Amino acid sequence: MTISQILRTLRARYKIIVLLLALTLASAFVVSLVMSKTYKATTALVLNNKGVDPVTGLNVPAQLTPGYMPTQVDIVNSKVVAMKVIDDLKLADNPAVKERYARLDPGHGTIQDWLADGLRSNLTVEPARESSVLNISFKGDDADYVAKVANAFAAAYQQVSVDLKVAPAQKASGYINEQIKILRDRFEDAQNRMSAYQQKNNIFSSDNKLDVETARLNELSSQLVVAQGQAMDATSRQQQVKRNAGDSPDVLSNPLIQTLKSRLSEAEAKFADTSKKLNINHPQYIAAKSEVDQLRANLNQQIGLASSGVVNNAKIAQQREGEIRAALDAQKKKVLALNGARDELSVLANEMENAKKAYETASQRLTQTSLEGQSTQSDISVLTAATPPRSPASPRLMLNLLVALVVGLMLGVGAAIAMELLDHRVRSPEDLTRIFDLPLIGVIEKTKKLGKRNPPRLGPAGPALPA
Repeated sequence: MTISQILRTLRARYKIIVLLLALTLASAFVVSLVMSKTYKATTALVLNNKGVDPVTGLNVPAQLTPGYMPTQVDIVNSKVVAMKVIDDLKLADNPAVKERYARLDPGHGTIQDWLADGLRSNLTVEPARESSVLNISFKGDDADYVAKVANAFAAAYQQVSVDLKVAPAQKASGYINEQIKILRDRFEDAQNRMSAYQQKNNIFSSDNKLDVETARLNELSSQLVVAQGQAMDATSRQQQVKRNAGDSPDVLSNPLIQTLKSRLSEAEAKFADTSKKLNINHPQYIAAKSEVDQLRANLNQQIGLASSGVVNNAKIAQQREGEIRAALDAQKKKVLALNGARDELSVLANEMENAKKAYETASQRLTQTSLEGQSTQSDISVLTAATPPRSPASPRLMLNLLVALVVGLMLGVGAAIAMELLDHRVRSPEDLTRIFDLPLIGVIEKTKKLGKRNPPRLGPAGPALPA
């Protein structure tokens, strides 16, 4: 059906639409009057969770976590909170409640469970959009009762939140207390091992002692360099003496040898002069020759002694070099041993310091968690307490009538269209053209008054004939 056909159908069958609309409005009005009145009270809470972990002590912004508000809603809707409300209001001790429980649900669970299910079915918890406000609403047929229950749910939720916060802190306090004993034992053990190591290796001020030994090592290294130079020089002189002792600088620089050489030269000159003048058997000749031989023997003896001195000096220099080298090697070993001892002592000291820090940190956390475990302060505050509502939340007459109006119009329109589909009638010239598939010649308008004829209106092809 086209829009024009639907409009013509609604105009033709407006009576059925009006009838259904009136029946729907009347039904809604009667139902609203017959329905029992329901009251609704709301308590608004503000959640200011600090988000401090009781074990690590770290600040966790719980408000920023996506599941924080849904978790709080689930806590309010939990059976634990409902049981707390029942205990606070002593609902299970009410004779009327006992009688109703015995009449409606005998032998199926306890009365507390039955009451908890009933309270939770009438409870509504809604977090405010983009804020930390939580609205707790409760519905019932008594205005004072719903306000009392809504406030009781808020108080029970505060208490349960405190219990949920305190319980982990108390468990953490017990756990940390056990760990403190272990950490104290570790700290004492590290301290004892460090003391024993110091006593065993005779280390009390390892840094100062190591500085002295390092200075001694540097001094021995310098002495070794000097001794090596002296030994090399002495060895070179020794080798030169062995090759030609007479040409050795050490021999030539000897004053006694220089004197003997001078006297030997004078004696040889005197002997040469005497040998020219006298015969070999002449006493002067013999005396001159004996003097030359004696001076040459003394010279050779002094050259031998000087050569022996050079050789001995070389041996002494080599021996001194070896001694200094041995002392240097021993000092190196000593410094390396001190370095190893200092490193081991440093490791033990670090272990002791780490054990001490862990023990002190655990002690601080124990103090904090003990205080948190004893705290009864809640991070939840009542923003607006519930008061007995002045008017019922339902039934709402105007809203019900408005809904009935919309529903009645939909039912009337639907009924009119359905009746038109079941009993289709010709309501316009277009319907004739569509049904008979013939061209339209003309239209005779309906007369407004009886007994008065209007001239027929000519169409495109002359006067129209009745169909």
